[in-house]
Order: sequence, then C-alpha cells, then structure tokens
Amino acid sequence: MIHRLAGSPWLLLTLTVLFWSGNWVVGRGLRDSVPPIALSFWRWAIAFCLTLPWAWPHRAQILPALRDCGGLLILLGLLGITGYNSLAYLGLQQTTATNGVLLNSFIPIAIIGISCVFLGKRLSAQEGIGVTVSLTGVAVIVAHGTLANFASLTINRGDLWILLSVLDWATYTVLLQYRPQALHPMALLATLTGVGLAGIAPIYAWELSQSNLIQPSLAAF
Repeated sequence: MIHRLAGSPWLLLTLTVLFWSGNWVVGRGLRDSVPPIALSFWRWAIAFCLTLPWAWPHRAQILPALRDCGGLLILLGLLGITGYNSLAYLGLQQTTATNGVLLNSFIPIAIIGISCVFLGKRLSAQEGIGVTVSLTGVAVIVAHGTLANFASLTINRGDLWILLSVLDWATYTVLLQYRPQALHPMALLATLTGVGLAGIAPIYAWELSQSNLIQPSLAAF
C-alpha cells in the first residue's frame, strides 16, 4: 500500500506543488535574514548532498552523457539551477510570495510561446483556451483587479525579476526534452545541480564581497 502510494503520480504531483509553493513562502520570509544568492546557493548545496545517495548508483552514466551532451547539460544547469531560483529570490526581496506564485502561472504560456517560435509547435484549441485563461489571470494580478490601474501601471522591480525567472524556467522546460534519455533522472538531477552550483558560486562570492551576509538567527538557520 505504501509502495503504491509512493509511486502514485497524483501524490507526487501534489507534493511537487506543495514543495514548490513552500519554497516561495520561505524565500519571501527569509528576505531580511538571508541574501537572495546565498539562499539560492545553500538551497542547492543542501539539495545536492541529499541527491547524491540516489544518484551514486548511476554515476557511470554521467561522464558519457557529459561527453555526448555536455553543452546542453551545462545550459540546463545554468538555466534550471543557477538562474531560476536566484532570479526568483531576487524578486521576492521586493514582491510578495503570493504575487510570485501567481505570476508563475505565466510559465505555461511562456513554454507554449517558446515552443511555437523556436520549434514550430502549433497551438491546439485546448491550449488556446488555457493560454487565454492564464493571460487573463496574469493581467488581473498585474492590474490588482482593477482595469483603471492599466492607465497608471507601474511594474514592481520584484515582479520583473519574477517574470525573468518565468522565462528562464520556460526555456529550461522546453530544452529538457532534449536531455540524454539514457541518463537516470537522479543522475541527471545531480549533474544539473552540480553545474548550477558552479554557476552560482562566483555570483555568491560577489554578494559576499558586498558585505551582504547571512544574518545569524534562528530564522536564517
């Protein structure tokens, strides 16, 4: 019974939404205690350590994958690991967790748009309805529910960082279909996380050089 539940796509997708939503809440809540790049770096450093035990049995697959698709794996790591959360945490310095999560509803639209422009994908009627609903939702968020706000619309800098993270993740998602199919998912995750950490490290070093440090507190821990 437990094994069947653990393999349930419905349970796994529900947990994904729960964890993803929690990430935004924590990212916003820690804005005064942990600088954004530090939060991104240590988030992924911990995740990398937790991933290794599951990736280790498949380690022999990594070098051949890097040899055959190294450029793609580096790009995926920089987009999905280095870029997405770093941009999101920068945005959460100046916008709310609710705004951040809601603006993420733009991701499906961005994925479809990138697929149409660069891969020649044709939009189905069902996808068109979904895009319309999502665009309406984003417009309502940006206008704070009032059409008159469009006349004097000013974009919060944090919202712009969030939208950049949306485009980053959409590009990552589109490119992910070209990943090496022979590479086990946990080995892929460990590889991308390692690449992403290498990409975050110099940015984190710059943040430290600006005396933008983690504030020692229970919240930061």
